[in-house]
Amino acid sequence: MTAVVTDNCELCRFTECVQVCPVACFHGDERMLYIDSSVCIDCCACIPPCPVQAIYLDSDLPAEQQQWIVLNQERSAVLPLITKPLDPLPTAAEKRAALGF
Repeated sequence: MTAVVTDNCELCRFTECVQVCPVACFHGDERMLYIDSSVCIDCCACIPPCPVQAIYLDSDLPAEQQQWIVLNQERSAVLPLITKPLDPLPTAAEKRAALGF
């Protein structure tokens, strides 16, 4: 099992998850974060603090979100490691409200 970031993170990029990750498995781009499944230790520490419920264990991932497993693997392999908190994106508050959080 591994944790997977889904589309709820898109246009938010909150980094509360990065702050609690004990193994530095998060990578990011200008839109969102991704988890490197080869580094993730399945501790689930990142799941509760996510303010937009964007992170799931792959075994709990809804069927319509399965593509995020591969997207996280592909994107984390080519993006920079994120080890420190970043400011949320300017669109984060609007996206969070639109998601109902």
